[in-house]
Amino acid sequence: MLLTIDVGNTHTVLGLFDGDEIVEHWRVSTDPRRTADELAVLLQGLMGMHPLLGEELGDNIHGIAICSTVPAVLHELREVTRRYYGDVPSVLVEPGVKTGVPVLMDNPKEVGADRIINALAAIELYGGPCVVVDFGTATTFDAVSSRGEYVGGVIAPGIEISTEALGVRGAQLRKIELARPRSVIGKNTVEAMQSGILYGFAGQVDGVVNRMAVELADDPDDVTVIATGGLAPMMLADSTVIDEHEPWLTLIGLRLVYERNVSRT
Repeated sequence: MLLTIDVGNTHTVLGLFDGDEIVEHWRVSTDPRRTADELAVLLQGLMGMHPLLGEELGDNIHGIAICSTVPAVLHELREVTRRYYGDVPSVLVEPGVKTGVPVLMDNPKEVGADRIINALAAIELYGGPCVVVDFGTATTFDAVSSRGEYVGGVIAPGIEISTEALGVRGAQLRKIELARPRSVIGKNTVEAMQSGILYGFAGQVDGVVNRMAVELADDPDDVTVIATGGLAPMMLADSTVIDEHEPWLTLIGLRLVYERNVSRT
């Protein structure tokens, strides 16, 4: 079994692979205050009752692949792999790890590991050129060429933080549930805010992706658009440009990176 861990700013997603197939997954909150020992307890709690794993931490785990956008958590996970999975091959995605994705940026080291991993999985699953739209704490748009190169991207405020900011900064507004309103024209304040968030972000996605596609390919229709991230399902019905939805894109990319750095060496 391969354990994959994708640490985001808000949530951490874990996946368990049996070969190429993801057989289990979990989503927990990201807390940079957790120590290595606390993370080990969390892993034990999540995996301890799984029928494909043994009773002890690490039983039937033959490999680990990790990427993190939170340096403090990456540091503690490094300690987890050393102390609790010492005999298990592990790959922590950071500069120097082979991904096979050329990064055509002014400073390649500043690109988040998760974005490179997403690009790798996207080109493997769907080919290029493509754009990956990741609906997380931020909404990121990543452009991948037909040759599998990461050529750049766009970063916009995420859906949740935009909603929270609206509730905090608006004197007569409040925090709302992210849900579909009855109609685009809201009949009350809550529905008006829900409409603005849902259809406003759908319009943003369509506008940004269409502009990126013009720059990415001679024929913009050749560009495949892949949605991922915890909030992607909200956008699928209203964005006109999304072609594919792959909720485990980053975990699949982690499996591919593990294979390139461990399994084939």
